[in-house]
Amino acid sequence: MLLALENVSRKVGAEDHIYPLSLSLVPGTINVLLGTTKAGKTTLMRLMAGLDRPTEGRVVAGGRDVTGVSVRERDLAMVYQQFINYPSFTVFDNIASPLRIKGVAESEIRKRVTDMAERLHITPYLQRFPAELSGGQQQRTAMARALIKEAGLLLLDEPLVNLDYKLREELRNELTELFSEGKTTVVYATTEPLEALQLGGNVAVLHEGRLLQSGSTLDVFNAPNSIQAARTFSDPPINLMPASLEADGTAQLGSGLVLQLSAAQMQKAAGYKEVMLGLRAHSLRLVARNPDDVPIEAEVELAEISGSETYVHVHRGRIALVAQLPGVHDLAIGSPCSMYCRPGDLFLYAPDGALLFAPTLTQVGV
Repeated sequence: MLLALENVSRKVGAEDHIYPLSLSLVPGTINVLLGTTKAGKTTLMRLMAGLDRPTEGRVVAGGRDVTGVSVRERDLAMVYQQFINYPSFTVFDNIASPLRIKGVAESEIRKRVTDMAERLHITPYLQRFPAELSGGQQQRTAMARALIKEAGLLLLDEPLVNLDYKLREELRNELTELFSEGKTTVVYATTEPLEALQLGGNVAVLHEGRLLQSGSTLDVFNAPNSIQAARTFSDPPINLMPASLEADGTAQLGSGLVLQLSAAQMQKAAGYKEVMLGLRAHSLRLVARNPDDVPIEAEVELAEISGSETYVHVHRGRIALVAQLPGVHDLAIGSPCSMYCRPGDLFLYAPDGALLFAPTLTQVGV
C-alpha cells in the first residue's frame, strides 16, 4: 500500500504532539519510526490508522484521501506493545477471529490459521488460552491475528519491547523473514537504533513531534543530517566535541588535543571557525589499526562490561567520550588510557547542528 502523510500535524489543546510534516511510506517494505519516548511515533501511527484525525493536513492511501475514513474501513492491521488477545478465546480462535468477521469459510480458516501458526512457531498452543501462554507466545498470537488479515498496511508499535532480549532477537528475525515477501507495507516503531538497523528498509527519525530525517536506513545512519538525528540514531550516543578550526587544517579541541583534518573535511567546513565534531563509540579503539590513527590520552571514569562488549567512559579536560569496545576490558577507574581514533571517521556539524561532513562509509554499528 502506498500511504502518504501530507503536511499533517496533531494538536491536543495547546500542546503540539506532531508538528507539520510530510512522509511517504515505501510500499512493500519495512518503514521504521525511530525516536525516543514521546518522539511522536505512536501519535503518527494513530494518524495513519485513522484512530485520530490530524489537526491539519491529510492522509492519502493508494491515491485516495482517507483523512476522515474510520479505522474499520481501512485496509490495515495493528499490533501494540501489550499482548492484546481475547482471553476467552483459544489461540486458534484468536487468530481466526478476523477471518470469521469477514465471513471466510471454516475450511479456509483452518488452513490459513494452521499455516500462520506454523510460521510463527505456535502450533502446539492452538488449543490453549492466552493466560496459559508465555509473553513471547502471547505476542506471537497477537502478531498472527494481525498478519492473517493480509492487510495492505501493518502497524507495529514497539511490539517486542516487553519481551526479554533473547525473545526479541528471535521474533525480530522471524518478522524480517515474514516481511521479505513484499506483500505488505510495514510500519515499525522503536526506540532502539540497533533494532532499526537490523530491520533495514527505510527509517524516519523523529524527535519531540518533529521529523528530523527520512530515507534508506543505512543512508540515514551513515549521514545523520543534524546533531539531534545523530544522537537519536546512535547507541551509545554519538560523542560530541566542540572544536576550533585553524587555517592549517587542524581542529583544536582544548586540553592540548589537536586533530589533523582532511582537505575534504576542511572544504565542507569552509567559512566556519567553530564546529562540533562527532565520533561514534565504535570508532574508538584501545590500539591503533590504521597508519593515520591518533591517540587521545584520557582518564577512565567507568568501564561497563556488557556481554561480549565493554563500554568505556573516559574524559580529558572538558572532553567526555564513550568507547564501545569488543571483548572484556577490565580498566580501573582513574587509570590513564589511550583511545585511538581515525580523523577520517569524524562527522562535522555546524554551530546550528546541520551536517557539514560525513565519512564516506562508517562501520555498521551504533
